[in-house]
Amino acid sequence: MGGIGLPRSLGQMPQLKRPEEAPPEKPPEPKPKKNVKGPRAVGLLQLNSSGKGSLIPVAIQIDGKFYDASIYKADPVPMALEGGTVYEVEKRGESQGLFTIRGALHNQNPDSPTPWLGAGTYVANGTAVANAAHKAEDKPRGLDADENEAPPRLTRGRETTDSAGPSSGGDGSSNAGGGGPKSGSAAPGGDAGGGGGSAKGAATQTPSTTQNPAEKPAANQGSAQSSPDRNSKPEGKGGQDYYRPTLRRGKPTESAPTDAEDDASLATDQLTLPTQAARAGAGTQATVQLVPAISDAGGPQPESYTFFWKEGEEEDRKKQMLGLAGNEVGAYLAKMKKDTIPAKPAAATAGSKSRATAHPSTTKIDPVFENIQFRAFDLWKNSQPVMILTADGHFPPAAGQDAPATVYNVTIAATTDIYGDLRKLYSGVTDKFHLDVTPKLDLIDAVDADGDGRGELLFRETTDAGTGYIIYRATGDTLWKMFDSLNEE
Repeated sequence: MGGIGLPRSLGQMPQLKRPEEAPPEKPPEPKPKKNVKGPRAVGLLQLNSSGKGSLIPVAIQIDGKFYDASIYKADPVPMALEGGTVYEVEKRGESQGLFTIRGALHNQNPDSPTPWLGAGTYVANGTAVANAAHKAEDKPRGLDADENEAPPRLTRGRETTDSAGPSSGGDGSSNAGGGGPKSGSAAPGGDAGGGGGSAKGAATQTPSTTQNPAEKPAANQGSAQSSPDRNSKPEGKGGQDYYRPTLRRGKPTESAPTDAEDDASLATDQLTLPTQAARAGAGTQATVQLVPAISDAGGPQPESYTFFWKEGEEEDRKKQMLGLAGNEVGAYLAKMKKDTIPAKPAAATAGSKSRATAHPSTTKIDPVFENIQFRAFDLWKNSQPVMILTADGHFPPAAGQDAPATVYNVTIAATTDIYGDLRKLYSGVTDKFHLDVTPKLDLIDAVDADGDGRGELLFRETTDAGTGYIIYRATGDTLWKMFDSLNEE
């Protein structure tokens, strides 16, 4: 007899899968690539009445952080002043023209507010660029015996270029520097700072020297190119430092000069511009203008930060800002009086009471403001003004007093709230005795310092430590400091 067979469903029982002790690890998700912005330099173009200009390096942004452009990668010249670098000159964010760096001038005075200065050529928008291309000679020099040419010889000292002959480098440059193009005559669309172009910018010039400015850079070029540094960094394409980012480069705004005398006159003119009287906007050199300039190879296009007032609105806002400035000066004097410790307690006499009532902090006398500058910008591109007022205030002397009144420097920044009232963002009141506590601020212009499309405020600051530049970002509640050349963080 055969056995009883089991049903197929019972003979093939499903097997349960044994759970694993630890789940498999998931592969790490790739981190989003950080949007690293290229270098962006902010400078100030000094323009005199004849149209010649020089550039003061202010700040340079690398990977979202600001550095002092006058010392950043100064080997041998700051990166912001490399030959062939192009700056776009802007007023209220609107493009005015291009400035091309041709060389760097160095002031070895440690107390100088501008240790480095960029020499170059400025071409305003709508101005035709001079096309002075070099032409080949019909006949090589020296073949005609009637020319009475002297044989070529080397020269020393301060001899003229005419007596040096053809081999002395009539264009102010020597072939010992590699034979590349001069600074300011960059190749179209290429790295203008490569080869001999950067060697021209590397030639430093001391403002106090009496030597011909065209001779010393030519001598330094050969030594800079022929003696490489033992600790030099590897170079990338075009002979540039592999680890050194580049700013905006492009076609030169003007062809290179034909002789060394042009370079000498250019260097002499530029060194006379950055005077303290010119920067302060006073004295005989008040015609010198300070205009912001931006250099960025991949930055956004310039946008206007001009705020358009309604009829009569600007004058009303100016009066409101002057009233706010008067209140701030009164509060400043009240605080100064409260913090002052008298040498001897004052006696309660009629004479002392009359002197106390004559103090400006205890009276209702309004200060008299002079040198008033009131400007407004549309920094956030939402038709909401950011207003800045700078003025010098003083109180009229009391009767019978001939002592000069103390001048108080006032800087007020404000915007408007939803009700149309003023909302104070910044208030700074100081005098010449308290510059170590609160600096004196002079507004230069609105500029897009970080390349995000919004405008920032560029000021020149004066403290006991000297003169520098500061950049503020305006928010809804305050002015946030982004960069301070005197107290770089």
